[in-house]
Amino acid sequence: MSIDIRKVTVLGTGVLGSQIAFQTAFRGFDVTAYDITEDALTAARGRFDKLAAVYREQVAGGADGKAEATAAGIALTSDLAQAVSDADLVIEAVPEVLAIKQDTYEKLGKLAPERTIFATNSSTLLPSAMKDFTGRPDRFLALHFANQVWHFNTAEVMGTVDTDPAVYQAVVDFATAIGMVPIELHKEKAGYVLNSLLVPLLDAAMNLAEGGYASPEDVDKTWTIGTGAPAGPFRILDIIGLTTPYNIMVNGDETSQRIAQWLKTNYIDQGKLGIATGEGFYKY
Repeated sequence: MSIDIRKVTVLGTGVLGSQIAFQTAFRGFDVTAYDITEDALTAARGRFDKLAAVYREQVAGGADGKAEATAAGIALTSDLAQAVSDADLVIEAVPEVLAIKQDTYEKLGKLAPERTIFATNSSTLLPSAMKDFTGRPDRFLALHFANQVWHFNTAEVMGTVDTDPAVYQAVVDFATAIGMVPIELHKEKAGYVLNSLLVPLLDAAMNLAEGGYASPEDVDKTWTIGTGAPAGPFRILDIIGLTTPYNIMVNGDETSQRIAQWLKTNYIDQGKLGIATGEGFYKY
């Protein structure tokens, strides 16, 4: 029996959650966005309006009012039961804390219809660490997006040993339908494909700059000229936002903690968090 996905709920309206919701709605799906407070939903509406401006300028089909109509058409709620009451797919993009995600899935499992598929957008946690909290491990998997989904449009699909193959395929098809390029992982891997490749590059780049071997600009210049890549690692870090690598590295080994302190002192404490604040390693 085929699985039809038309109604999608996104849990969490932060930077990536709002992008996932907008892209899904832009491609014609019925989208509800959930967050825990009215203040968070007000901020989400502001993000959707900003995304409408981006899509109008950068995405084919975004002109002639479609981008604005997309933003206006996303339902917003702080009532979890209402948010998932008729969802075919729930994409979870809540904070990257295992206990929060596990608690979220315990609640979801009781509120969502039996048919509803759950997908986590977690970038560091394995779905197997959450599956037993869902009440439906056969209808649960990971669907991982990259920041700036309209531009960096991969969607990594990763199941557990319990994921129903029909559910996995339905999510692969959904990813294609919303304009993503599905990347199918055959078994669980921390970091998926993208971050398994990207994180070592970013770590090496920060090691070079923090150690005084080369400036961020020259590290990027070396990478882009030497490989033909459109952006170097420090440009990529500005897109990601510097608080993300800081939060990861501050809990790492001695070298990672030293780099985290370098990020904090020279950039984060000065309000240089990346593109979102207008300045990181570069000015925007």
